[in-house]
Amino acid sequence: MFQLELLENDPNTPAFYSILITVLFAFFLSSVISITYELTTKSIYRNAHFLQSMALISIVAAMVIQAIGDSVARGLGMLGALAIIRFRTVLNDPRNMAFMFASLAAGISCGVWKFSMAITGTIVFCLGAVILRLSPWSNANELVGNLKIQVPKGDTQQAEIEKKLKKHCQNFELNQLRYLRPVSKEFIDEDGTRGIKEISRENLQEFYYLIRLKNKSTVTALTIDLNELESIENINLNFKKQPTSL
Repeated sequence: MFQLELLENDPNTPAFYSILITVLFAFFLSSVISITYELTTKSIYRNAHFLQSMALISIVAAMVIQAIGDSVARGLGMLGALAIIRFRTVLNDPRNMAFMFASLAAGISCGVWKFSMAITGTIVFCLGAVILRLSPWSNANELVGNLKIQVPKGDTQQAEIEKKLKKHCQNFELNQLRYLRPVSKEFIDEDGTRGIKEISRENLQEFYYLIRLKNKSTVTALTIDLNELESIENINLNFKKQPTSL
């Protein structure tokens, strides 16, 4: 049975009002963390369910800590019960995991009645997120480009390409180098007759680079510089965001 006295905080039989204040306070702090996440996140891939889970998980953490209290037996029983549940949710962004752990920590701190620790930790965490959002780290280019460029064979070609890349790219990496073979291409002549013509590419080599542009550089400027290379045959460049899976 609940004890209805406000000031009694017996871990084995916590007061009703103490439990109510604990879960409400945990929900308030995790809501502040969720709002901070919403305001400081640049990515457009924001799942509303993730924001709700971040706000609600602190209540669950506070309830678990309150239910365990000072009982070792309850703690072992809770550990066994939670081991039955298999959590398979993948957080692709490490930053999302940090916010989820912050919400859990707020709920745990409230569950053991360490409200000053919960408030201090939440304020410092949110301020840190805001500062990092305004810092140069937040302006880093998250798009990774795939550059495919065909040039004549030569010992100096790679050095010339990478000289151009150093000018425009924050970092780059040679992913693949291929020497091209002849290809067959189907054609239709003026009489409507189909034929096959072999295109020789013996003198061509193909470089595949992974690149990340500098913040002040543009795709147009990089393409113009690469086209200045002698006897360039083809350039293929596309960008996409590369998620980080943990």
